[in-house]
Amino acid sequence: LRRTFDDGAIGVKIWKNIGMSIKAKSGAYLLPDHPALLPVYEAIQQADRTLVAHLAEPDGAWLPLDAKNPELTYYTNNPQWHMFGKPGAPVKEDILKARDRVLARYPKLRVVGCHLGSDEDDLGRLAKRLDTYPNFAVDTAARVRYFARGDREQVRQFLSRYQDRILYATDFSLRDAEPAAAARSLQIIHERDWAFFSGEDSMQYASQPTRGLALSEGILRKLFRENALRWLPGLKA
Repeated sequence: LRRTFDDGAIGVKIWKNIGMSIKAKSGAYLLPDHPALLPVYEAIQQADRTLVAHLAEPDGAWLPLDAKNPELTYYTNNPQWHMFGKPGAPVKEDILKARDRVLARYPKLRVVGCHLGSDEDDLGRLAKRLDTYPNFAVDTAARVRYFARGDREQVRQFLSRYQDRILYATDFSLRDAEPAAAARSLQIIHERDWAFFSGEDSMQYASQPTRGLALSEGILRKLFRENALRWLPGLKA
């Protein structure tokens, strides 16, 4: 970590395999607050870098695969992340509580929770965590669709109240795409998201009829730019 920080790394990402995949020989799942991981968090905090944490998944990962599951398509195609019925698998809240214990143990450690901190299904639940842990922010990667299908006024109030704690993100991955085509694809995603957050017209978002949120210029500036610079120091403007 020290070497990569010296080379210019501005953060460290941990992934959902912590809590959902990695197991000891005993069969116990590795949780985010396991003692083996604490030196990593200490090193990140000491270096004043940011921990980017994709831990857990939407609630659908712990629900049966049926028509009532909003993530039916994803977990049908990615059964390795479908936790429902897996022997010994932790419930989602156990994973998030383990992350929360890290937030409490390292109050100077900046943590950005990917995908609305995996509380995309319940903004009230997320709000309580943001109120409890001032060193915690979240990004919108691949979860704007949850805003689009939610209660518009509740979403607007949430984004207004926590306007300093939410970073716009897309979950876009270059992978093996041709760079020019990838750039066009990313531009289309960005323009759609900008229209949703800034406009007020009726629109389709991920096949969901919705209406733009018409956020203020000040909130938009924080969401799309300023919060990233604040929570990820070293990010080039």
